[in-house]
Amino acid sequence: MAAEFAGKVALITGGATGIGRAAALQLAAQGALVVIADVALEAARQTAADCVSAGGKALPVACNVRDDGQVASAVAAAVDTYGQLDIAINAAGIGGREVRTADYDPADWDAVIDINLTGVWRSMRHEIPAMLRKQSGCIVNVASVAGLNGFPRHPAYAASKHGVIGLTKTAALEYGRKGLRINALCPGFTLTPMVQQMLDAGLPKDDLAARVPLGRLGTPEEVAASALYLCSSAAAFMIGHSLAVDGGIVAG
Repeated sequence: MAAEFAGKVALITGGATGIGRAAALQLAAQGALVVIADVALEAARQTAADCVSAGGKALPVACNVRDDGQVASAVAAAVDTYGQLDIAINAAGIGGREVRTADYDPADWDAVIDINLTGVWRSMRHEIPAMLRKQSGCIVNVASVAGLNGFPRHPAYAASKHGVIGLTKTAALEYGRKGLRINALCPGFTLTPMVQQMLDAGLPKDDLAARVPLGRLGTPEEVAASALYLCSSAAAFMIGHSLAVDGGIVAG
């Protein structure tokens, strides 16, 4: 797979931390030219430096996926700096508040949907034309098992991730014959900053792990490896798929 990603240009939204960061490091280590787009620019710079230390090349860019202009600039930075766009992993997202559906604050709802769902659409809105120029490319949208199952007390998050899966399927059907492969990744409970916030708020780690049939939380590196699989030639016959990487939650 290393030779496969050598020289490929990859844009990762939410690339400074969690699954996005792990994917950036793995791609850089395998020869990809990585653009780390994140609202947290200093963290993006640190991840870029770590990618360089891993032997790759990386460019940090400030990108709030709620701002269409910043998303457009991030894609333009990838193309202007490296000449093309081959891979996009749309990993930017937030968890939102833990509140029952009828009690959810409208402003909080709007923020979660705008970042998690509309942010993915904004990203694809600019990534797809860049890939169509060369009639090839792979996009992985990071959804969640909450996009496959219900997720009590997280209505906005579950709705946004269900939306990402529907958007992924639709775009995959629209652009498959034009050389683009678009899929979704559905992680379960993974030890990312988002899950760490749940633990810091008082949820015992053992209780969270007990919800996973495998009996433990996933790691960002495990989920990122699945994202790279979807971007590889090993997944050449996969479009519009929602790949659960969840320790068995969906099977339960």
